[in-house]
Amino acid sequence: MVAMIGGFFAVSAELLLPGLAILCHDWPILQAVATLPLILLISYWCASVFPESPRWLLATDHIPQAKRSLQEFTKRNGVCLQDEMYPGETLMSEIDSAYGEDHQPRYYSVLELRQTRVIWKNCLILSFTFIGKGIQYCFTRNLDVYNFYLKYFLRVITGALACVFICLCVNHFGRRGILLLSAIVTGLSSLLLLALTELQSGLVLVLSVVGLLFSQALAMLSAFFACEVMPTVVGGCFGLVLAAGCVGMAASSMMELQDKRGFFLHHVIFASFAILSVLCIMLLPESKRKSLPDSMKEGESQRRPPLFLSQQKKDCLPLLCTRPPVSEYNPDNYSRLVSATRKMLTKDNLPYRIA
Repeated sequence: MVAMIGGFFAVSAELLLPGLAILCHDWPILQAVATLPLILLISYWCASVFPESPRWLLATDHIPQAKRSLQEFTKRNGVCLQDEMYPGETLMSEIDSAYGEDHQPRYYSVLELRQTRVIWKNCLILSFTFIGKGIQYCFTRNLDVYNFYLKYFLRVITGALACVFICLCVNHFGRRGILLLSAIVTGLSSLLLLALTELQSGLVLVLSVVGLLFSQALAMLSAFFACEVMPTVVGGCFGLVLAAGCVGMAASSMMELQDKRGFFLHHVIFASFAILSVLCIMLLPESKRKSLPDSMKEGESQRRPPLFLSQQKKDCLPLLCTRPPVSEYNPDNYSRLVSATRKMLTKDNLPYRIA
């Protein structure tokens, strides 16, 4: 839910952009108005405004910085670590006992992905899925016959609906299932628009809007899924996925520069990407209600769930029993019980004595 709030802010900015364009009346002024607020991003370097992630600090063995960051969080939240009633009063001592004083900070680069199998596979699949962001151009081009403002606001409204769709469905049906559904609907919409060229304008509009909705959901969920599946120590994996999305958007921009020549080939290529991504998404793990991987080892231990849940029947017995049944009788425990009972019964302070 918190991750999707950023998507709502992006949609709100796109809704306000036409109003800013009306107020500015000129392209250079609009560019300056949209760019100057980015100066505020310099405040990211100020630790008092945007502190470093304690999760990343602990995962990369930055123990002193992690302690300072946790203490800063406790001060801002109004929690005192020295309170006896607070169960986290031994937090710092537990960090010291778990990590010790010999740990040196370690940095991980994207090049270390060459030594992995599962992480590299997940990164490639999500990057390949995020390239499909370029297929949005295939749907918006079919809306060129309508008004420019209608085309613009349809794209923005479908982006908002995609955020709402992800918020409502991802926690209930899982990340992988919704990602697979979005890829299937996107691929089918693009194939229908590609194969049935003599469709009525109303059906073309419906297919374009549905494909635009699920293609934006596919792009948003691919980025969100990459944040959960990739290990914390390697932040460059998320950068690779976003870079793949920029490749798809660059292909759409090149189509505009070439006056839409070669659009059929562009549509065929990205429709193929959407269909192939359906097969690749099945190889991804599910991250719903699972702990996020911090280290490379935890990232490698992620496995995809089975496609079909099989429930074995209780009366399904094997044909040949290769292992004898385990007996509950243990001679050591039985001898201890006999000796303890004999000592207890031979004590002098008992009301009776057995000879």
